[in-house]
Amino acid sequence: MADEPLVLGIETSCDETGVGIVRGTTLLADAIASSVDEHARFGGVVPEVASRAHLEAMVPTIERALKEAGVSARDLDGISVTAGPGLAGALLVGVSAAKAYAYALGKPLYGVNHLASHICVDQLEHGPLPEPTMALLVSGGHSSLLLSSDITSDVRPMGATIDDAAGEAFDKIARVLNLGFPGGPVIDRYAKEGDPNAISFPRGLTGPRDAAYDFSFSGLKTAVARWIEAKRAAGEDVPVRDVAASFQEAVVDVLTRKAVRACRDEGVDHLMIGGGVAANSRLRVLAQERCEAAGITLRVPRPKLCTDNGAMVAALGAEMVARGRDASDWDLSADSSLPVTDPHVPGRSHAGGHAHSHSHDHVHEVSKDNLYS
Repeated sequence: MADEPLVLGIETSCDETGVGIVRGTTLLADAIASSVDEHARFGGVVPEVASRAHLEAMVPTIERALKEAGVSARDLDGISVTAGPGLAGALLVGVSAAKAYAYALGKPLYGVNHLASHICVDQLEHGPLPEPTMALLVSGGHSSLLLSSDITSDVRPMGATIDDAAGEAFDKIARVLNLGFPGGPVIDRYAKEGDPNAISFPRGLTGPRDAAYDFSFSGLKTAVARWIEAKRAAGEDVPVRDVAASFQEAVVDVLTRKAVRACRDEGVDHLMIGGGVAANSRLRVLAQERCEAAGITLRVPRPKLCTDNGAMVAALGAEMVARGRDASDWDLSADSSLPVTDPHVPGRSHAGGHAHSHSHDHVHEVSKDNLYS
């Protein structure tokens, strides 16, 4: 096996069919097929629609990634796939595809954690992760503070949302403002032309007795919605840009304040921000300002790598191979609530090190029959 493993990663936790190929920490291909337009008329992701879209997109997206990377499937050193957390039906499509390709090719299979993958993707942008690294993950389904001393085996939750995630709040406020779905990009766009100090919206869980690292955006969402409803009830125009800017400021203020506090408390000098909301322009600016003031190095991947993608899954898979982590068993299944403390799902029969090589001997025999062409 090469010093820098060549790994294909499959991501299907929500509405993006992502296939990435990396060699070590170098990104070779990042192919994505999105079903977001199919969900827009429903105002949110419909699990059944997402699952069917993954089924239709899977093989073409894998073939596109292989062509983009200029490699053959037989050259791969392993296949990694998001095993959780996420939508159960959507995850099952990706896991089933990964198992089929791995079995046919005689390659080790790695079921990895979606959240840990969001952290690991930064290696493709800024090189190996410092150990330890504090990570702020913000997306439609997650708002979490995580401390990682080894992305393949040791990820510790510091705090998480107790109700709505940041991305959910963006979607819901965009809906109230009649701006469409998804809410994150459109709120960001309108906020650039608004005044972030126009309206004083609440900052959840920032009191002296509140959980230091947990998040809550449900109260903020309700406060913004009621403010808008009151304006409309009074027959007044709603200042959409000011509402967007003031709401966005309330979200990113809390996120960055708590992330910097966690870094200081734990003595960590690197903060990584990932997840779809990490593409938000105001979050990036405020995080940079507060990290510089605190002497913390900020790492944020480019926006395309922040949203769900196959590259992040391939990045974590390559790290698993490079560090000799155990491969997953063939009975690997999707786990919609896979805890972040499990960066990957090793096979139950593996004792450690490179034990996985024995479990794949029979696969190499099968692959000689050219199951994959």
